[in-house]
Amino acid sequence: MSGDRGGGGEGERLHRALLARVVEPGDEVCGRWLRECGAGEVVRRLTGGGQQLPGVTDVRWAGLRARAERADPERDLAVARDSGTRFVCPGDPEWPAQLDDLEDARPVGLWVRGLPSLRIWALRSVAVVGARACTEYGAHMASTLGAGLAERGWVVVSGGAYGVDGATHRGALGAGGATVAVLACGVDRPYPRGHTQLITRIAEQGLVVGELPPGDHPTPSRFILRNRVIAALTRGTVVVEAAYRSGALATARAAQRLGRFTIGVPGPATSGLSAGVHELLRGDAVLVTDAAEVAELVGDMGELAPARHGPVLPRDLLDPDAARVLAALPVREAASRQEIARGAGTTEDDVVARLYELRSLGFVERHGDGWKLTRQATLSIGMDRG
Repeated sequence: MSGDRGGGGEGERLHRALLARVVEPGDEVCGRWLRECGAGEVVRRLTGGGQQLPGVTDVRWAGLRARAERADPERDLAVARDSGTRFVCPGDPEWPAQLDDLEDARPVGLWVRGLPSLRIWALRSVAVVGARACTEYGAHMASTLGAGLAERGWVVVSGGAYGVDGATHRGALGAGGATVAVLACGVDRPYPRGHTQLITRIAEQGLVVGELPPGDHPTPSRFILRNRVIAALTRGTVVVEAAYRSGALATARAAQRLGRFTIGVPGPATSGLSAGVHELLRGDAVLVTDAAEVAELVGDMGELAPARHGPVLPRDLLDPDAARVLAALPVREAASRQEIARGAGTTEDDVVARLYELRSLGFVERHGDGWKLTRQATLSIGMDRG
């Protein structure tokens, strides 16, 4: 029987707050301990009340116990409260059930800063991620997607980083919409520092979320592990610009493993920053170009993107017989009615009637004894063939 029921009151919360300080995010060994023994027993063993838990070396166990000795979960929870942050655990009413899809890699708990309910917001959320060193095109697409999704009632989730992440958050905020930043550090110390104002604004209008306790710092591995939370929390992940080696691709691959939608915005075929996205699109990812197409993919039945088509030209509205006569005229020189009749496969009398009709509409003009396309008609045909 699983020992990890969660939602066990303040004692459970205190145990999990301690473990959040002791184990790294996504630690599946600890996840298995929680599932098999429960948080209270894991904490008891780590703090000196029992034998070593299985699955780790003596050296690693000693390291975990040393961390546990220094941990002060009461202080962490108090610091969190002072900064307007709460610690949400599995089994709590606010816990998003879709995070349970991560199984033993599920977060021990989440530190949440902001007023809305994380569970409610996550029900209709989409991740938009991509390159930190993005191009102007990438920033424009991310901002446009963030705004468009927010206007359609979607919660836009990203990582708060420079580049695509920041543009996505700003787009959603600019549209007066909902956005969530999932950080790889304590939610009380915004990172990157240059986004302090942006992340503070997100906390005021939306939510800032993280696995790490107050004051904890980011590391390269924590960024990668953070991405699994973004993928699990949302219905789908949209990637806007990503090179072959990219954290955004790690988010997309996590989404694929979890059975979420994986979505890519194409870029120039020559752009190294779009190479990773294009590789996704060669696989199971779905190509999109705007927020309406994203919403159609991840949304409920009936959330359809508008039909796409080219411009309707005046010649598209012609009667089929008149269109056939128009098509029989050469592009550059005049033709006799006999030549036009042969080309259109009809009689000369019918051709004459159609030509006068076409002249009244501005498609043809008399040229001596023959007939010739007007400039307007020539341009129309050129657009059709272009």
